[in-house]
Amino acid sequence: MLKIGLVGFGYWGPNYARVLSDLAGAELAVVCDPSPERLELARQRYPGVATCEDIDALLARNGIDAVVIATPASTHEALVRRALEAGRHVLVEKPMALRAPHDIAIFNYLLGGEPRWASAIGARVLHTSRDDIAFVTLGYANEVLGNIHVSWADPNKVRESVAVGTRRRVVFNDLNDGEPVRYFHRGGSDNGATADSFGEFKLLGRHGDIVSPKVEPGEPLKTQCLEFIECIARGRTPLADGRFALGVIRTLAAIDRSMQSKGATVEV
Repeated sequence: MLKIGLVGFGYWGPNYARVLSDLAGAELAVVCDPSPERLELARQRYPGVATCEDIDALLARNGIDAVVIATPASTHEALVRRALEAGRHVLVEKPMALRAPHDIAIFNYLLGGEPRWASAIGARVLHTSRDDIAFVTLGYANEVLGNIHVSWADPNKVRESVAVGTRRRVVFNDLNDGEPVRYFHRGGSDNGATADSFGEFKLLGRHGDIVSPKVEPGEPLKTQCLEFIECIARGRTPLADGRFALGVIRTLAAIDRSMQSKGATVEV
């Protein structure tokens, strides 16, 4: 039975507490938060769980195997460093740094590596202190390109990832609970044919079935915590370990340099 310490009981911490307290093989042992009001709420919900206001007090307790960090991103570096130096396993709440977005992590995972270069442009249309719209192109091995469009200005919420190959297109829509994944068996012609008009060009495409595979429903947070616990218990490297996160941050750094140079290509 792994004993887990939770740091942060604010916006997202209660969700972690709920999941960790229900998982077999793990015990929510301590909740840490600097707010007395939040700690009182934690004690009301979980009477058998200890509380403290400082991570040093949590790390000083015997028997704490791992720490989950669910605090503001600006505090992550210091808290994660202290937990690791104390010899604890750490699950850090996203983002690991001030910016570590999903898109790059998805690309790097699916393509099995980091991009070789990045080119990006952005704008501050909401007149904030940082870019709120960005268009990013990432160049991977084998001439694979990844394109990202992110925006805080567009009121239409979109969470869609599209992978286009020579024989099919795969679409993952995180907002579609009924059909989150769809395979389109269609693509461009690869027989060397050319078209003299747009009408002929449309005929060069291949059209086939559209398949919606069954995807078992589940809570992502629970899946994430289960993998964290199993990795500790079995000594297995997690899917998104520290080295993987470092690759995402390296990519973000290259994107920032490119944006400062108005879209110039920057090596990762």
